[in-house]
Amino acid sequence: MEYAHPELLAETDWLAAHLDDPNVRIIDCATVEAYRRAHIPGAIQLPVHYYIKEEGSGGADHGTFVMPPAQFEGLMAQLGISNNTLVVTYDDNNALVASRLWWVLKFYGHDNVKVLNGGWHRWLTEERPVTFHAARPPAGTFKAKPRPELIADAEYLKAKYSDPGVSVMDCRTDGEWTGSNSRGNKRVGHVPGAHHLEWVRFVNRDDSRKFLSADECQALLDDAGITRDNATITYCQGGIRAAHGAFVLELLGYDDIRVYDGSMRDWANRDDTPLEV
Repeated sequence: MEYAHPELLAETDWLAAHLDDPNVRIIDCATVEAYRRAHIPGAIQLPVHYYIKEEGSGGADHGTFVMPPAQFEGLMAQLGISNNTLVVTYDDNNALVASRLWWVLKFYGHDNVKVLNGGWHRWLTEERPVTFHAARPPAGTFKAKPRPELIADAEYLKAKYSDPGVSVMDCRTDGEWTGSNSRGNKRVGHVPGAHHLEWVRFVNRDDSRKFLSADECQALLDDAGITRDNATITYCQGGIRAAHGAFVLELLGYDDIRVYDGSMRDWANRDDTPLEV
């Protein structure tokens, strides 16, 4: 079995050959401290780190819901991304943040995005070139075109979680799933009927940090009961790991995938949403 959409991944050989391509914008999604130490030549640091959330909607440090269109357009312009730009995302955390940026770009109508397979770890392991010099691209011009069919909110999930034609995929840790780790939420547990599959299991644990093969990813999904015949809603605590799960599902060719962007930060702090432990 091969990936249904291998074009979603950038391999290191390909990226090395396109470092000087003016239509390719490489986005480093690690922290600014990590970026300043070293990064891929030409890469621009994502200044909001991995949240890409609406400012002020979920506490002092990050929001609950996805960054609104006008704010996202400004961020893309700052990163030098226009609607015709090929974006390559990477990070130093198993593609967690890189997949989040992939999903937000897709949500806002931009499909020309690749996630670097193996990210920073693989790039270093293969002794590819690095630099500490910051890249400063010319401003881009980006128009957001929201795709509401790619996102779920609490009302949508409440209407769909018991539908036999819908699989709900919980991408959190075992402790969050069982309720032993509350993450500071008012209530604990998981969405009734959800299937548990922690996001990081899709990534090799060796130094390459590449995604598992299509067969291995599919076996994990099959074992968790997440069938490709169903629509799928992914969630976690704040929509970041859920976006990683959505990336893997799309890589394998699953259709009708929605990310519950508010996830447990929204669901478990309401009084009108069911939870089971």
